[in-house]
Amino acid sequence: MLKKNRPVYLCGFMGCGKSTIGALIAKKLGKELIDLDKYIEQREGMSIPEIFEQKGEPYFRSAESAALADLPSSAGVVATGGGALLSKANGELARSIGTVVFIDADFELCYSRIKNDPNRPIAYNSTKEQLKQRFDDRRPLYMENSDIIVDGNGTPMQIAAAILG
Repeated sequence: MLKKNRPVYLCGFMGCGKSTIGALIAKKLGKELIDLDKYIEQREGMSIPEIFEQKGEPYFRSAESAALADLPSSAGVVATGGGALLSKANGELARSIGTVVFIDADFELCYSRIKNDPNRPIAYNSTKEQLKQRFDDRRPLYMENSDIIVDGNGTPMQIAAAILG
């Protein structure tokens, strides 16, 4: 169950639908949607691929944690990046402020959405097998760092409805 008047943090693998579902939930709740990757791009003044290329993934993960910590507690719905809530500290922070929802979509569905996307440097520079391994490694961490787990294999409307209860 969502915590009343508290932010909702959506997590899950790349391509699971966090941004799309987040927009639906935000509209239904009358709240703002914050896409964490876009928020980071604005703060850094460069795109995610540029950050990865020029500064590396460790820098990006640090910027991601800082951005998450700096979000106002009044944030309505936050669509996190695929790696934002993998760390215990980030998961604890998000859960202490709001409700963390893991959108548990099948790998093949996520892969069909992210393959060949140059705006996703990890996906773009990885083989399907590498991404499947990353998916398998991340899934238990998403589960551990979430308050609610929803089936991510329905339509965006069905998933949003499941989250809203």
